[in-house]
Amino acid sequence: MTNPYKFSTPLLYQTVDGYGPLYVLDDGERRTLAFGVDDTQSCCLKSAPHIPEYEYTQAMLLVLLFCQPKRITLLGLGGGSLLSALHRQIPGVHITAVERRQAVIDVAYRYFQLPRGKRLSVLHQDASAYLARDTGRKVDIVFADLYHATGVDQQQLDPHFIARCAGCLKAEGWLVLNCWTEHQDETDFLLALRAQFADVRVVMTGSRNWIVLAGKASDRQSISALKDKAHRLGAEMGFPLQRYLSRKCQLD
Repeated sequence: MTNPYKFSTPLLYQTVDGYGPLYVLDDGERRTLAFGVDDTQSCCLKSAPHIPEYEYTQAMLLVLLFCQPKRITLLGLGGGSLLSALHRQIPGVHITAVERRQAVIDVAYRYFQLPRGKRLSVLHQDASAYLARDTGRKVDIVFADLYHATGVDQQQLDPHFIARCAGCLKAEGWLVLNCWTEHQDETDFLLALRAQFADVRVVMTGSRNWIVLAGKASDRQSISALKDKAHRLGAEMGFPLQRYLSRKCQLD
């Protein structure tokens, strides 16, 4: 396919829906999902789609040091790199992914090797509408990675959204948010995190994504124990997870 959009990587596929354009790029080894020319949403290594390529996705998986989940909710699918990593790493886990763009779901299955299985559900729905449902079934982890072509979906920073995520979690559950560095100054957002969670930790990645890991109960593991677990887990998952511990701190 010709590439009239000045992407640095060859364009494999393009489409458009009610939310805007969607592009799949392919350099031979990797496939990348983009919502705009200056935007990339997700990337997978074609030979190993379960290994996250982007730093922020790897950093989000630090939560597995604090929680051994049986049920997970993903808000925002993208190319499915996070879902693929979790599905590969945790046999038997139940994962529900919520994505408001059917075109994104279709592309994830067609071009990004999104796994299928009885314990995997991918729903075409807005995240806030999904959270508003009261099913009575709590989960161990909620991952929120809601982005569009111009940045973070603002609903992800709303105190009501944070409260609803907290309400979906078990007593020792965790919320993981992919944010940007400027969101460190969002007062209402930070107050909502402090009000809903006993243990709030943050990671600044080299890509300037600001990852928030918020637990409903405080975790008392020593840094030495966490480093040992991170080393083992990273070896299993195929990337050096322990490097993100040096960037981790309590939220002031």
